[in-house]
Amino acid sequence: MTLSREILATYRGPGAVVRRLLRQGPREDRALMFVMAACGLFFVAQMPQLARQAHLAGTELNPMLGASLLAWLVIAPLLFYVLAFLSHLAARLFGGKGSGYGARLALFWALLAATPLVLLNGLVAGLVGTGPQLTIVGLLWFAVFLWFWLGGLVASQKAAAE
Repeated sequence: MTLSREILATYRGPGAVVRRLLRQGPREDRALMFVMAACGLFFVAQMPQLARQAHLAGTELNPMLGASLLAWLVIAPLLFYVLAFLSHLAARLFGGKGSGYGARLALFWALLAATPLVLLNGLVAGLVGTGPQLTIVGLLWFAVFLWFWLGGLVASQKAAAE
């Protein structure tokens, strides 16, 4: 399937998509592409909010964009690798038989598949600002992300046991 179809399929059942990706074999280049694409889209999602902040504060936008770019494309992927490792260890503690690659794939895919809601959150933050609307969209994104991540992590653990 194409990437956009896989993302749509994730909204119907995240475990099935992660199992399908795992059947294609361990491909670290694919996992890295997923996390970098997700982080790139997270950066794009922050642009409206940063533009709003710069306009309201009367400051320059470019330094804010540069700091955000560094944070999302250099630092965040490293933190996500650490988080995937910790989730792999937690799954092992609860009897999981999955691999570290499966844990990475589940997390990175969940991040990428939830980016449409991250982009929506960025638009709300930029156009509306802080308030109940932003809180609702942020909670929706977080709930969907957790559903994707945990569903994918469980699927990766079960796929390894089979």
